[in-house]
Amino acid sequence: MSALYLTLVLPLFGTLLLSLIGHWRSAGAINLAICTATFVTSLLLAIDVFNQGPLLSPDKMFYVDAFNVYLILLNAFVGMTTAVFSGPYMAHELEIGRVDDQRMRLYYSMYQGFLLTMLVALSTNNLGLLWVAVEGATLATVLLVSLYRTPESIEAGWKYFMICGVGIAQALFGTVLIYFAAERVLPGSEESLLWSVLHQHATELEPAVLTLAFVFLLVGYGTKIGLVPLHNWLPDAHSEGPTPMSAILSGLLLNVALYAVVRFKMLIDPALGSNLAGNMMMGFGLLSFVVASLLLHRQRDVKRMFSYSSIEHMGLMTFAFGIGGPLATFGALLHMIVHSLTKSAIFITVGHAAHVAGTQSIDKIRGLIRTQPAVGWCFLLGTVAIAGFPPFGVFTSEFLLFTATIKSWPWLVIPLLCSLGIAFAGLFRHVQPMVFGEPPAGQVAVKANMWPVILHLLLVLWLGIAIPGVLASWIDQATTMVVGKGLL
Repeated sequence: MSALYLTLVLPLFGTLLLSLIGHWRSAGAINLAICTATFVTSLLLAIDVFNQGPLLSPDKMFYVDAFNVYLILLNAFVGMTTAVFSGPYMAHELEIGRVDDQRMRLYYSMYQGFLLTMLVALSTNNLGLLWVAVEGATLATVLLVSLYRTPESIEAGWKYFMICGVGIAQALFGTVLIYFAAERVLPGSEESLLWSVLHQHATELEPAVLTLAFVFLLVGYGTKIGLVPLHNWLPDAHSEGPTPMSAILSGLLLNVALYAVVRFKMLIDPALGSNLAGNMMMGFGLLSFVVASLLLHRQRDVKRMFSYSSIEHMGLMTFAFGIGGPLATFGALLHMIVHSLTKSAIFITVGHAAHVAGTQSIDKIRGLIRTQPAVGWCFLLGTVAIAGFPPFGVFTSEFLLFTATIKSWPWLVIPLLCSLGIAFAGLFRHVQPMVFGEPPAGQVAVKANMWPVILHLLLVLWLGIAIPGVLASWIDQATTMVVGKGLL
């Protein structure tokens, strides 16, 4: 477990260090170095789990298996690549006066603090600590959303805090109900909130209590996922906060909240002996997918537009986990990877595009491919990938999800396909003039490091053409854990 402890200690150290020296000119490089070290230790942890199987810490507070370890590795990787973009981006923000030294310290310390809370949430075995970690992520993100201290950013931060605060309170009540049910099976035990213990006794837990608990848990953590109608905070948070925050928010936080819901579903299903929890997830997921695809057309801010794309894809993943079964679950786990890689790449590109145009307004971003071809082409390819075009990995995962839907709920394929077509039209209706339109007078190129974007898109392309055997085996092990049966 030493690799896990290092993976958690490094961002904790980074949070403390950058809270003191985050205003230094070299703070971006220090942030990147810490994120790189975290990725290396998470890779070592993944190798340990792959070779030895699930790992449980001596005090049973941390539990790492095939399901969460690949998300830990994904979090560390996206955090590292976004840090590559983050340093020059925030230096530019400091140069034009949007932030000062104090806010730079706040930004870098909260960047590491956010990664820390995500890694704790993914690796903890204690359902109470899971709630604390997700709440910690909320607090860190609020400070990042309101970093610019404009009226709009403060309003967005306040809306985020209030909506997610109410939501996470529902999750707390659901966790209390889980504890209540566990106490009847394990009276007086200090292990009543340990997931590994509860999973062993899942069939003994009271079904009525767990049903009520899952309602609160789905509403609570569903707020963090961005499920409709609890999604209103997400577009505002994306549009008003720093762009690197949008990349890690869309690529990491939403996945972690969905991970929490699936962990609880793994407890609920054996106790109920039915797919009630899955049906609830299908309902919320389908509603989110349909509504977000419609709202894409109404957006005037490029970051808000892609935030609705995130809601759409998280709805699809929630729907797939609700269906259950090896095919849908394998596809959902794969989709978590490709969506995180693609969406974080898009937001990095959007940050550069906003610097080129000097605005986030869709109507004023024009001719990127002429002003700065690297940004324009990456923007176009990222949109093509997230829209589900072959041979990118999003197409592969969506194909698996649609195939699973045809097998289990054939009539639901119609709203899914219609919504997918509407979302495709909404994206390219806005993106085409931004890329190929006539650039306004005076629009010039900016310094842009596109290597993180290129790396992400190449990985997504690779996963669309041929999933490596190691990764396929890894996802299949996670699928077996979630539904009891693998696909391969």
